[in-house]
Amino acid sequence: MKLIALVEELAAQLEAAEVSFGHGTTNAFDEAVWLVLWHLGLPLDELDAHADRELQAHEQQAARELLHRRIATRRPAAYLTREAWLQGVPFYVDERAIVPRSFIAELLAEGSIDAWLSDRTRKVLDLCTGNGSLAVLAAMAYPDVQVDAADISKDALEVARINVDKHGLSDRVRLVQSDGLAALPGPYDLILCNPPYVSAAGMAALPAEYRAEPQLALAGGQDGMDFVRALLRDAPSRMSPEAVLVLEIGNERAHFESAFPRLEAVWLETSAGEDQVLLLTREAIAGT
Repeated sequence: MKLIALVEELAAQLEAAEVSFGHGTTNAFDEAVWLVLWHLGLPLDELDAHADRELQAHEQQAARELLHRRIATRRPAAYLTREAWLQGVPFYVDERAIVPRSFIAELLAEGSIDAWLSDRTRKVLDLCTGNGSLAVLAAMAYPDVQVDAADISKDALEVARINVDKHGLSDRVRLVQSDGLAALPGPYDLILCNPPYVSAAGMAALPAEYRAEPQLALAGGQDGMDFVRALLRDAPSRMSPEAVLVLEIGNERAHFESAFPRLEAVWLETSAGEDQVLLLTREAIAGT
């Protein structure tokens, strides 16, 4: 059997099983490609180059077993492969941290927030760092900055340590266990935050793949804004005068605007539109 035929077979099984996507892929075909190429140790972006490769029976069987685990457990594929990719950069991940998928990664890679920064931008905070991916990407994007990567979860920080070391950034990325901003005096010139923001209704409707992730990193209270309220209350005292906060709130824009009706936010364009990520200056936060 050719590799492409196996991919198509497994994609059909994923569709029939009605699994949910969103942890690195958005559809059954791409997920099948990921699982097959990963299993064979091939680059994930080289399907065309290997599509006609004839697979041995044992290779086919092992790939099918991996897919059946994906369907039976409803765990995200990244937890099965122990690898996730963000902006072309590989990261280790396991069940101790959510699978990295923040749209803030796009903004860092594309330089979309650079206009709000300056040559005085020296200290960056990645709050709710999870597996440390945004902290690593920020350090890569801005070679002259120091990054604090903070999370309340000791387990998540252990995963982040793997990624900081993997990318050789232990001299520029410091890991800090902190409940919100409690252990982070700052001041910071740039704060990145992909916090727990899912509302109670949203949590109740999550597919099994999302429920396999640490709920601490997802659940944001009744309207999803519990963490954000505390963050905006404390942030000005941790920000330098020209600092900005880049905040991801996913599909909760309506709840955000209801909770902070007078807050002047700049909504940033991502591949998911202009409703997922916003930017706030210190002045805007302090003025509410």
